[in-house]
Amino acid sequence: MTFAPTDEQRELAQVVRKFLDDKAPPSTVRRLMETSDGFDTAVWEQMAKELGLQSLHIPEHYGGMGFSFVELGLVLEETGRALLCAPYLSSVVLAANAVLNAGTPDQCAELLPDIAAGQTRATLAIAEAGDIWEPGGIATEARSSGDDYRLRGVKTSVVDGHTADTILVVAREPGTAGADGIGLFVVDCAADGLTRTPLPTLDQTRELARLDLDGTAAYRLDGDHSGWSAVLRTLRQAAICLAAEQVGGAQRCLDMAVDYAKVRTQFGRAIGSFQAIKHRCADMLLEVETARSAAYHALAVASADTAEGTDASELGLAASMARSHCSEIFSKVATDNIQVHGGVGFTWEHDAHLYLKRAKSSEVLLGGVSRHRELVAQHMGL
Repeated sequence: MTFAPTDEQRELAQVVRKFLDDKAPPSTVRRLMETSDGFDTAVWEQMAKELGLQSLHIPEHYGGMGFSFVELGLVLEETGRALLCAPYLSSVVLAANAVLNAGTPDQCAELLPDIAAGQTRATLAIAEAGDIWEPGGIATEARSSGDDYRLRGVKTSVVDGHTADTILVVAREPGTAGADGIGLFVVDCAADGLTRTPLPTLDQTRELARLDLDGTAAYRLDGDHSGWSAVLRTLRQAAICLAAEQVGGAQRCLDMAVDYAKVRTQFGRAIGSFQAIKHRCADMLLEVETARSAAYHALAVASADTAEGTDASELGLAASMARSHCSEIFSKVATDNIQVHGGVGFTWEHDAHLYLKRAKSSEVLLGGVSRHRELVAQHMGL
C-alpha cells in the first residue's frame, strides 16, 4: 500500500505549519516547558476553533470533520517539527481513538463532541509498574458497584495525566487473567479517590503523570469490540501517529543542520563544503526519507483499516515497523544535528538538545523500540 499527499493535504500541512510557527516558536516552547500545565489554553482553543485540529479524524456524526489518519498524521508531523506543547497526542490520538474503538454509539456521542471541540482534554492510562504493554501487565482492578465500577491501582507515564479532564483507564475485573476481563473505564478528573502526580521527565515538552486510584468511580465502555482488542488497536494507531510526529522532529533536525552548515565558516569556508559534513547531511536526508516512507505507509494502512477494514496483522506490522524505524532515525538524526553544530549544539541555549530529548523520550513512550522490533519479528514469523 502506497501513499503520497494530495495538493489539499499539503495545503493542510502548510496551514498548520504557519500557525505553529506563529503560536509555538522555540521561545514559547521554552516558556511552556517551565509551567506546571505545560501548554497554553488560549492556543489550544485556537487550534480547535480556527483550525479544527482536535476534530480532524473524528467522524462527522460525533462532531468531527471526518478526515482520515493520513490527514491526522500530516498534522502530527507538523506538531513534531515544532515540539508543540499541547495535549494533542493524549486527547486526539490516544483518548479519541480509544473511545471510537471501545465505546457504544451512545457513549461515543456523549464523549467525542467535547473532545472534538477542544472543550474536554482526555487521555489514556495503560502502563503500570514494569512498563509491560501486554494483558498480563494490567493489575489495576475494576470492581462492579451497581451500574458503575470502582477502580483500584496505579498507572504511570500517563501522557498529560495531571491536566486531563477525562481519563480512560485500562483495568481488569476481579478474578480474570490474561486478556479476559480487561476493559476501558471512563474516569472524571474530579472523582474521589483519584490522585494525580506530575512526573519529572527528560523531555520537558511532554508532560507525564502518575495516577493513584483508590476506589475511584468509573463506568465501562461497552462497544461491540471493547476489551483488550480495542486497547491493542488503539496502541497500534497511536504507534503510527507517534511515528509521524517523530518524522516531523527528524526533518526539523535535518533542516537545522543544513542551515547551520551553510553559514558556519571555518578556515575561510562554509563547513557545508567539507566532505565529512556533506556526507553526514546526505545520510541524514536519506534516513529522514526512509522514516517518512515507513510512517506514510502505516498511515495509509490505518486509514484503510478505518474505512474498509483490513487484516489486523497488517495494521500491527505496519505500526510496529513505522514505530521502531522512525524512533531509531529520529534519535540518530537528532544526535547528528548536534554533531554538525559542534560545541554550540551541546549548550542549553541552543534548541538542538530539545529535539534529542524528545527523540530519546519517544523511544520508550507507549512501549519501547525493542518491543516493537519483537512484534515485527512475530508478524513475520521470525
